[in-house]
Amino acid sequence: MVGMAIQRLQYYLAEHPAIVNFRWSHIHSWGSTWLFLFSSIGIYLASALLLSLVLIKRRRPVPLGLLPALHSLAIAVVSAAIFIGISLSTVAEIRDTRWLWRRSKTPIQWLLCFPLGTRPSGRVFFWSYMFYISRFLLPLRTFFSILRRRPLTFFRLFHCSILIFMSFLWLEFSQSFQVVAILSTTLIYSIMYGYRFWTSVGWPVSCFPVVVNCQILLLGCYLAAHIGVLLLHFRKEGCNGIGAWVFNSFLNGTLLLLFLNFYIRKHLKGSRMVEDDDHPSPSSNNGESCELEGKKES
Repeated sequence: MVGMAIQRLQYYLAEHPAIVNFRWSHIHSWGSTWLFLFSSIGIYLASALLLSLVLIKRRRPVPLGLLPALHSLAIAVVSAAIFIGISLSTVAEIRDTRWLWRRSKTPIQWLLCFPLGTRPSGRVFFWSYMFYISRFLLPLRTFFSILRRRPLTFFRLFHCSILIFMSFLWLEFSQSFQVVAILSTTLIYSIMYGYRFWTSVGWPVSCFPVVVNCQILLLGCYLAAHIGVLLLHFRKEGCNGIGAWVFNSFLNGTLLLLFLNFYIRKHLKGSRMVEDDDHPSPSSNNGESCELEGKKES
């Protein structure tokens, strides 16, 4: 019974024809054009600024009820599904294609460094596409924050926009590093947003700063993976999509510096933070969902 359930799960998440035969296409894949990418980010930025201006004279927060909690639950569930799906698909992809690269790479090296000429098709890129689509859920928290009358900051807008942009680059250029990035991001997001759902419905809050430490762990995984890609690119025959990887590294470096600025201000200078939109409090360990920086109490 359990074995049959596992086989069905593996079929629907890794062996289904729609997954195996997936191909990133500007014609058939929704949201796959540069015009769509820049238009959607532009609409997000304009809508956030417009809503902030409309509510500029309103002091009371708009009641949102359980909407932020349900949003956190949705992101946690979607992230867990993508994590399981890409894990099963990665194992299957290595099994089916290893004969092509087994003389020059190990499975770990393949995870970090796609062979030159890799095209965005197959199981792994299907889940990369699902990851890209799921990034459009995250900016909703910007609007929750505005309705809660939180300050609209540059970093909030920058962070959410960059998450969408980077996941698009992974598909467009068959970029190396993306499998490790998706695995680490979805695993940590499922924990982080699951915790946010837990606290937002009134269940006990941990004294351990869950969200902040999840963000630190995620950035640490990114840094280690970037170093691995760089070493493999120069030691082997090269990694696919290295140009996009360089730009991606610059964006991740920018996010890392902004996060370190937040972390130093919070932990080393004793500033007190505003908690996330789901559970406002004068001093917080939960952070913001699309924002890593805090706000000092006046």
